[in-house]
Amino acid sequence: MTEVIQTTAAPATALAEHLTRSGSASSPNLVAYLGALTPQQLDATDTETGALLSGAAVHDLGWLRHIAVRCEDRFRWLSGMVTNAVESLPDQTGAYNLVLNAQGRIQGDGYVWRNGDSLEIEITAEQSEALLAHFDRFIIMDDVELVPLSGQSALGVTGPKSNETLSALGLETSGEELSVATGKVAGIPVQLHRSYGTIVPHYQIWVASEEIPAIWKALAAAGATQAGAASLEVLRVVEGIPAYGIDIQSRDLAQETSQMRAISFTKGCYLGQEIVERIRSRGQVHRHLRALELTAEPGAPLPAVGAELRIATAVPDAKSAGALTSVTSVLIGGVQRVFAIAMIRAEAEVGNQPLQYPGGTARILHTPPNLTPAQGQ
Repeated sequence: MTEVIQTTAAPATALAEHLTRSGSASSPNLVAYLGALTPQQLDATDTETGALLSGAAVHDLGWLRHIAVRCEDRFRWLSGMVTNAVESLPDQTGAYNLVLNAQGRIQGDGYVWRNGDSLEIEITAEQSEALLAHFDRFIIMDDVELVPLSGQSALGVTGPKSNETLSALGLETSGEELSVATGKVAGIPVQLHRSYGTIVPHYQIWVASEEIPAIWKALAAAGATQAGAASLEVLRVVEGIPAYGIDIQSRDLAQETSQMRAISFTKGCYLGQEIVERIRSRGQVHRHLRALELTAEPGAPLPAVGAELRIATAVPDAKSAGALTSVTSVLIGGVQRVFAIAMIRAEAEVGNQPLQYPGGTARILHTPPNLTPAQGQ
């Protein structure tokens, strides 16, 4: 499985602190994930992934950070720093963005949320220091202030039955992705974000950090299965959503990520736009991030991150087609299935040719995978 969970020092999330104090989680089970200490696993692996894929799971999102963009020039300045629409972003909505340098290379990613005249940037704790320093270099004559918001944290509710779980708590859910609503859970004011997913609904519940234990308890009482970071990482790879620092690197160009949802071609100028437009006018890049499903040979282990892909051919020295950047396996309908994300050379995609890796074959998923068990399973 993709190694994104590390044991390096990091601040604990509000949920991790609560579970540790209450004795529900012990220190060895807290791991650094995306820049914060969080529970790695809270139930059996199959139970957690099953809830995420076919039920409803409640989980930590305490590694997310919100940065308020304030003062008179906030809309114009932020629009010049990110790849997606800011000034035309509708109220109570969000948009996924990449952050580029002048050479068009990706410095990070995150979401911009608009609430009336307020703007907030959502990034992971892992990226916050570097991105804040990057942004600060470009506040020159602008009336702009970046304010990291403290005292708040978030829980996630994910899975096809998320709407039912949230409705049971009196929250009105939206079918629109990247939308914002408000409500109350157990009398506690919350902000509800519908976030992005390719297979199942994803929600974020933002509250004051001290209210996290009460919201966690209420969601569990409403039937949500408690899940940890390891199962969230499985879902991310199954959904084919690349992560910065894992699949997306600082050397990459925007169109190489295949995340066209992050790019507006109708907005004004922004840092790195010249490179994005040049690529668009030429019509191609030489490689793309792609979601894959793998078929292993009998007895073959899960391939490692970095495993090389080649075009399936009898020629032993066939040219490399790319390499795996994330890999995971999941039990679906009694069958163990393997999914991956990989950077694929453009010529290897011509004709939809089958790909090989040490231990099996791979096919590119042009749409999200069908997770319905086959008849009789």
